[in-house]
Amino acid sequence: MSESNHVKKVAIVGATGSVGKHIVSALLKGGKHKVTALTRGEIEAPKGVRVAKISYDDPTSLTKALEGQDALVITLSIRAPEGTQEKIIEAAAAANVPFVLPNEWGIESSHGTLGVDVLMGPRAAAAKKKIEELGKSSWISMTTGYWYSHSLASPEAFGFDFKNKTVTFFDEGTAKINIITWEKTGEAVASLLSLPIESETNGPALSDYKNKAVYVASWLLSQKDVFKQVLRVSGTQESDWTITYEPAVERYEEAKRRLFSGDHSAFQRLLYTRTFYNNGDGDFESRHGLDNDKLGLAKETQQSLDVQTEQALELAESGYKY
Repeated sequence: MSESNHVKKVAIVGATGSVGKHIVSALLKGGKHKVTALTRGEIEAPKGVRVAKISYDDPTSLTKALEGQDALVITLSIRAPEGTQEKIIEAAAAANVPFVLPNEWGIESSHGTLGVDVLMGPRAAAAKKKIEELGKSSWISMTTGYWYSHSLASPEAFGFDFKNKTVTFFDEGTAKINIITWEKTGEAVASLLSLPIESETNGPALSDYKNKAVYVASWLLSQKDVFKQVLRVSGTQESDWTITYEPAVERYEEAKRRLFSGDHSAFQRLLYTRTFYNNGDGDFESRHGLDNDKLGLAKETQQSLDVQTEQALELAESGYKY
């Protein structure tokens, strides 16, 4: 561990990915950390980021890249081969990395049956259990909610198809879930890793979150809330859109059947529809409160919501696919 009471060196897997690049940007902007990007291939890393070439099939390369690091942030695609995160976690333990932020971004996958139903919970739980069993690192999971602009731009996520001006509401479209921006996710990670490791003035400390979750979000919104934003920013009227309603349970079960039959494109529909069940599963803010204030995160404004909605429209027009 760093000799000071602060994390100095941070390694990140997925430094140029959708959320990884925002985490790197926030860490660099804060000016308190030396950032190392772990990569298998060539990447265009931002100025000031050290690049360490690794191979998931070579544990030595992983361990060497992680030696001397105070924290490790893992962001992996859902398409990453089975066992990839386990190899990274084992290397982190071998290198004595004190803090690991595992690949658990978005929903509170440990709540009720949500994680099991969306197929992400067991993998997340196994990763945290492995970190604890190896006994060298502490995990800190980031519960953030879904990324707003990405989700709004993806028809199978929030149910909005901008090209065809259609929206599908799950049940009545009134179930609220926590949502965040890519930028706020990056700021949250940078703020968390800037806390003193042990409390210095009775304020929050990184050690408070050992083997616990951090809860951060930008908004608590329903599909109907999002629709109001879309109308506002796009300048369209409700009458310009084709609106349909689907029972959430039926939509989820249909997506599950498709996915288990080999149609991997159904995963996003399964994931979001289940989170929008009208039972509060996607609203972790009401269950736990948020750590936004403890991390010193600025409050979102109507203007920032407008900007994010505009960004979603631009992503959709560009043919964005996650």
